[in-house]
Amino acid sequence: MTDRWARAEERYRQREADRRYRRDDSAWGRDGRAPGQDDEWDDYDDDTTVIPRYTDDEPLYDGPPMYAAADDYDEEPSEPASPPRAQRPARGQAKAAAKGRGGGQRPPRGKGKRSRVASRKAAERKRKRRTMLIVGGVLAIVLVAAVAFAVKKLTTQFEPPADYAGPAGPPVVVQVHPGDTATQIAQEMRDKDVVASTGAFYEAAVRNSGMNAVQPGFYQIPSQSPAEDAVAALLTPGSRVGNVVISEGRQLHDQHDVNTGAPTEGIYTKIAAASCVGAEGAKKCVTYEELSAAGAGTDLAALGVPSWAQEEVRAAPDRVRQLDGLIAAGTLDFDPSGSAQEILRQLITTSAARYEETGLLTSGANNGLTPYETLIAASLVEREALPQDMPKVARVIVNRLEVEQPLQFDSTVNYALDTTEVATTDADRAKRTPWNTYAMPGLPANPIASPSIAALKAMENPEPGNWLYFVTIDMKGTTLFTDSYSQHLRNIEKAMESGILNSGR
Repeated sequence: MTDRWARAEERYRQREADRRYRRDDSAWGRDGRAPGQDDEWDDYDDDTTVIPRYTDDEPLYDGPPMYAAADDYDEEPSEPASPPRAQRPARGQAKAAAKGRGGGQRPPRGKGKRSRVASRKAAERKRKRRTMLIVGGVLAIVLVAAVAFAVKKLTTQFEPPADYAGPAGPPVVVQVHPGDTATQIAQEMRDKDVVASTGAFYEAAVRNSGMNAVQPGFYQIPSQSPAEDAVAALLTPGSRVGNVVISEGRQLHDQHDVNTGAPTEGIYTKIAAASCVGAEGAKKCVTYEELSAAGAGTDLAALGVPSWAQEEVRAAPDRVRQLDGLIAAGTLDFDPSGSAQEILRQLITTSAARYEETGLLTSGANNGLTPYETLIAASLVEREALPQDMPKVARVIVNRLEVEQPLQFDSTVNYALDTTEVATTDADRAKRTPWNTYAMPGLPANPIASPSIAALKAMENPEPGNWLYFVTIDMKGTTLFTDSYSQHLRNIEKAMESGILNSGR
């Protein structure tokens, strides 16, 4: 058996040599044997015959022997090893392969498998090409847009912003809000058609150091102005409109001093003067009469009356006076281009916010009063006391209300009079009105003036004490407090001696 295996191996090597080093077919038989070679080959049929197998994409097998030589084994095999069934071609295929090496036609490859693989690869290549085309298209669009934007910026960045050449048009009202920057003011100017562009105003503003001093408020600026002129107009002191300063203790309506006859302008008069807008000779103002009529209206929400005051204001005995005390003392701004009702709404809304910031809505825990009653009492403190005495006067009010003792304040008598003075007459004190605290117990029907924030805080937090009486004894404002009525009478005598209580009537 070993000899047979060695002879088979030798024949295999001979065939491989013949294949690699071909000779002319005329010198050899068509089947690759030399003339006269023993025909034993045709009769030999041994399973040890080794024929290379074809693959789809590789040339005919030309590697090392598929089986190791017998000399390579440590032990001599009793039988030759057989190649795996899947790799061993049939006898007919071996002959066909031999003919193929001699110039015959190759056997067909595995077309089905290759066809499927090729189809998948072709589809994958097509999908990749399509993806690349899409990505390339998007990138091209982005690139074109970027180039267009860059070109636009380069062609426009050196152009000055749009600006009016003049002459300017009619004045309009613009607002500068608290905290506004030059950019925000520029936008307001553009929105109101004061300037042609925000850029023009901004460039003019940054060149003018006076812009740092601009205060919040309303300003009258000519429309369609060159940017530099608009900035100059904004900085002109006379351009500010709708700005009103209300002193502490001021009432809505005008009054006159009984001794001098000098008028004391009411809040409505001051608002009317601050509401004028327009060029000289063509100014438009809201009048005192329009404000008084609007202030007597019954639509309290439209007037800006806060919810904590609406019930008492709705029950006011005199509509003309129903808004007293609801416009706070201090500096206020309003849009003068609005109607009388709109102006009052702005002022009352702003004032209510200021009042509430002091703690008005929670002050009842300290004084036992509602927010509106606290506002009424604060107006009395404002008219009766100097700042250093306000917390004590507030305590007198609280103490008297607790024991239901009439307040007997001369300021409540003067409130209903056209002419006022520190002292009041017996006749005036005897008149029963919704505000005269000599003729009735409790608080007046509404505030008798606009209190200062100091008076309001004093009423929200009265100074501890048991005082029931006080009186100012001289022109310096010296005020004495006591809980004894007899001592109070002696203090009144001191006031009489100083002449402060002398009536001018």
